[in-house]
Amino acid sequence: MNEIIKQKLELLPDKPGSYQYFDKDGTIIYVGKAKNLKNRVKSYFVGSHNAKTTKLVSEINDLEYIITSTEEEALVLEINLIKKHMPKYNISLTDDKMYPYIVLTNETNPRILYTRDIKKQKGKVYGPYPNAYAAKEVVDLLNRMYPLRKCRVLPKKECLYYHMGQCLAPCINKVDKSIYDDIKNKINSILRGNVHDEIKKFKVLMNEASDNLDFEKAIEYRNIINSLEQVSQRQKMEEHISDTDVFGYFNNDDYLSIQVFHIREGKMIERNGYLFENDGNIVEKYQEFVYNFYLVENNPLPKQIFLKDIDSEELQSFNDLLDAKVISPKMGKNLELVKLVCDNAKNKIDNLIRKKELEYQRTEKTFKDLSDLLGFEIHKVEAFDNSNIQGASAVSAMVVYIDGKKAKNLYRKFKVKTVVGANDVATMYEVVTRRYKDIENKPDLIIMDGGKLQVDSCKKALADINQHIEVLGLVKDDNHKTRALFYNDKEIPIEKGSYLFHMMEAIQEEVHRFAISFFRSTHNKNLFTSKLDEIKGIGKVKKNQILKLLSSDDFKRDLDKLKLNDYQKEEILKAYRII
Repeated sequence: MNEIIKQKLELLPDKPGSYQYFDKDGTIIYVGKAKNLKNRVKSYFVGSHNAKTTKLVSEINDLEYIITSTEEEALVLEINLIKKHMPKYNISLTDDKMYPYIVLTNETNPRILYTRDIKKQKGKVYGPYPNAYAAKEVVDLLNRMYPLRKCRVLPKKECLYYHMGQCLAPCINKVDKSIYDDIKNKINSILRGNVHDEIKKFKVLMNEASDNLDFEKAIEYRNIINSLEQVSQRQKMEEHISDTDVFGYFNNDDYLSIQVFHIREGKMIERNGYLFENDGNIVEKYQEFVYNFYLVENNPLPKQIFLKDIDSEELQSFNDLLDAKVISPKMGKNLELVKLVCDNAKNKIDNLIRKKELEYQRTEKTFKDLSDLLGFEIHKVEAFDNSNIQGASAVSAMVVYIDGKKAKNLYRKFKVKTVVGANDVATMYEVVTRRYKDIENKPDLIIMDGGKLQVDSCKKALADINQHIEVLGLVKDDNHKTRALFYNDKEIPIEKGSYLFHMMEAIQEEVHRFAISFFRSTHNKNLFTSKLDEIKGIGKVKKNQILKLLSSDDFKRDLDKLKLNDYQKEEILKAYRII
């Protein structure tokens, strides 16, 4: 898991929404939905998973998310994004069979149907619905309430549904189109969310059944009420509106966050977010951004644009300059949509504030905690680790942290010169002596990747060159992980899970990584050099020329530029492939 993902996992909100995973090329490889973004997204990066999910996680390089008002909205947004981007790990989600729909057919004698494959049905489609049971329950209820035909093919005589009053029997009767139109309008009203009257009616029936101790009937009515409430929920972006761009913003004392949602064919398919410093002219900057979005950046104009809090005079100016209908919604569904975009803009600023707070907790605050623990002020730390194979290609490496942050430009590498064999204590003495003999800008603290032996060796080296710098050791467990601190000849336990513990662990891992990478490059070069010594006709000058090519992007091509015979080139390439 890279640092970008680690940081974003800490900033996830406890809200519903859709999340998107990106690979190293910036391509969306998976889209998902969640009732709680924090819990769902974090679950991918902890514990064990099946082979497919494990492979997905291994390819995730970045993640983004869009907040919605409900889980149902997140579901529809997920489907829209899948259909737009076709992520490779969503193959099983790209057809409509994954989620249930309700269809009111446009046949001469219409039917109301529950289906998972809308491609086979022609008519008005409602959904998708995350709760299949609720969708089925509502279809059954509507079929009982309204006498639409139930059979797929019209029979030659009436069926039981006609005698139960649940079908107009078009098989034997001519049904006027106006009757069907009236029924379809009522069903459409319910499925578009206007269920208040129906729910009120069933609540009366439920209470009556309960008063009569008919609890089974009361439960049935309660289930109907729940199903009506669930299918009446829909995504704010899933309205049958023209192609629309929705702009919203949120600001605090320091920042202005602007978000743009793009709705095409009634579906929210894309989101863009922008963050600016707050210079005091919030509304003016917001309006300028909208103008630039189309007139300077040349983004395609939709049929209409929704803006937050624009007065009538400025609104007229937008309509004059932009070839689109520009609206500043004051009420209803369009205002809810603008508010949702503003919520996402607010989340951007909230994340930035939390990110800064986390950064402070992990860096400056951690060094302050370390200062309090050891009893002196610490701003700059230098940490050391050694690496070798049975004494061969022995190296040491140093990493630097300033106020809790890596200072990679100050990292140093040391080839061990005087120590023979694997002697960690002697190596530490040599390296510390070389590093601090004539140094001017001393660190506040030296950290040894080890306990008492390494700390004592460092202290002796400093004493021998008349330098005084505090020294701290990282005591490791059997798994080579940080267990405690060693300072002033005492072990100091630190609470696992604390920011200080994670910082010490991170320093240990970083210096170990840096030492290992330097060792490998040194060892490989030494190995390659020794192999070159075995090739006839390769002298000192030619060997140096070949060694300079090791960092070449195309070693074989550049090798051909040197005056070498076929035997020499073949042997060099053999040696090159072993490193």
